[in-house]
Amino acid sequence: MTDRSTQDTVSFGFTDVPRTEKAGLVRGVFDRSARRYDLMNDLMSVGVHRVWKDMVITRANPQPGERLIDVAGGTGDLARSFLTKADRAGERRGDPRKAEAVVLDINEQMLRAGVKRGVSEAQAGRISWVTGNAECLPLKDRSAHCVTISTGIRNVTDRISALKEMRRVLKPGGRFLCLEFTRPTSRAWEKIYDAWSFNVMPTLGEWVAKDRDSYQYLVESIRRFPDQDSFADELREAGFNRVSYTNFSGGIAALHTGWA
Repeated sequence: MTDRSTQDTVSFGFTDVPRTEKAGLVRGVFDRSARRYDLMNDLMSVGVHRVWKDMVITRANPQPGERLIDVAGGTGDLARSFLTKADRAGERRGDPRKAEAVVLDINEQMLRAGVKRGVSEAQAGRISWVTGNAECLPLKDRSAHCVTISTGIRNVTDRISALKEMRRVLKPGGRFLCLEFTRPTSRAWEKIYDAWSFNVMPTLGEWVAKDRDSYQYLVESIRRFPDQDSFADELREAGFNRVSYTNFSGGIAALHTGWA
């Protein structure tokens, strides 16, 4: 295996930048896009990202009393959904224990946008908002039943370090779920997707968010991310067991899963 941590440069979109600069550059992207991030996700995916996230939570199978850590959790969509489904499971079983969630993100502006959105009365006090780096989680070993990361792993500087950290905080038998944009499974579909993403997404960013450059980076970062099988190998390298993935929408995105 190549020791990625010793490489002097890493990808930032189609550009290679010094390893020490990437986190700050990524933070700048999300500082600029935080205010319109949820709206832009709806526009860019025509709402399909919400279906993908529902499937992530369905596979996560939230249970009463469990603790979720949502890394690169942004405005907290997955955390809110996790708590809702855990509560429903508890109601069906007559189990009063309440699940909890930690939304962790390196970008404070994204977390502030999530706090501003608020939570339901039933979820008040059950979501913690934590500023932190995925490569060095400020959390205890074996402190979570489930860890999720949605369209965020491609933005970290050292993926293997981040994956090892996410495995570290999982309890034995805990589950890891990663939703990420990846490679379409057919050449014809890939051409359509390329035309949409390279032409439409940056233009939407310019019109709606007044920020073409950030959305150009996001498109490019998807192309620099490993294919599904290669990323599955990285999960195994990080120590996850029973690694698998499921393609969504013809491979535009994939849900990768593993167990501690």
